[in-house]
Amino acid sequence: MTIVRLGIIGVGSMARYHIRQILKQTDTTQITALCEPHKDNYAKAAELFEQAGQPVPPCEPDFEKFLQKHGKRIDAAFIVTPHNQHFPQAKALLEAGKDVLVEKPMVMNTSEAKRLIRVRDKTKRLLAVAFNGSMSPSIRKAAAMLRSGQMGAVLTVSANVWQSWEQGTRGLWRQDPKISGGGFMFDTGAHLLNTVADLLGEPFSQVAAFIDKRNTQVDILTVAIARTRSGTLVTINGCGASPVTNSDVKLFCENGLIQVGVWGDYFNLQMKGEPELKPVELPPSLGVWETFIKVRNGEIENPSPAENGLRMIQLWDAIKKSARQGGAVVEV
Repeated sequence: MTIVRLGIIGVGSMARYHIRQILKQTDTTQITALCEPHKDNYAKAAELFEQAGQPVPPCEPDFEKFLQKHGKRIDAAFIVTPHNQHFPQAKALLEAGKDVLVEKPMVMNTSEAKRLIRVRDKTKRLLAVAFNGSMSPSIRKAAAMLRSGQMGAVLTVSANVWQSWEQGTRGLWRQDPKISGGGFMFDTGAHLLNTVADLLGEPFSQVAAFIDKRNTQVDILTVAIARTRSGTLVTINGCGASPVTNSDVKLFCENGLIQVGVWGDYFNLQMKGEPELKPVELPPSLGVWETFIKVRNGEIENPSPAENGLRMIQLWDAIKKSARQGGAVVEV
């Protein structure tokens, strides 16, 4: 098997989480170059390579210089930068002939999403969005059960995610809408919106929502009700001011109940006639990069294409539109 030479764009805390997982996959991947403007972030990333007994890749702080200097030394790139950098960086990498995995949200808005899809189609390169849920064994298993008809029709969905996001992002770029594009629901909540849409496998038709910014510039609390085109009813709750962090998505079906986490971190199932929810046995996973490599090798179809990123942003746009209109029902 040919080893994929990977360049990582951005090595902040989220990227370092991914690096830890990728360093366990040296049979498929070698991280050959990094792009990070902050020396302290690079130093922290370097420690991870040293701890794993791997050579520390060179770092170029400037993205354009990174492409010029290291473009020929990488086959693929993983973008883990602030949201407003996703579109220009992904576009440049695709046009340079690289396969790209980009952190969520894919881009800042619907226009950028559609433009990036056109670039992907023109360059014929692989583009995937790092939605942990869509790229996890648990969500893929749950989606397969739903598509097969085993669960019967989905009647209602209760989707919740909560995190001490407001407290943990004060003073950071994540609360600057010009850089982040939104608050809790566009950041952590993106996993919630995507996982629900992925599992249902059909477009939403109507949304009504309320948003509370809690004296910040971005959304912190969001509640919404929605209807899919086939009539499934959905409740959405994002609490970015909780003192604790977790998630819970329940799909109430004709033949049973599916319960999953928005990150694909667990899967419980209760079929009709069974007394309680039970965990579903799943294969081990090393995360989104492992799935990306399987897609790149042609082993599986892309479970998180750019269309997922567009769909999530369109749903978020409808939620914001409703909230601006005082919770009015809007078409998606």
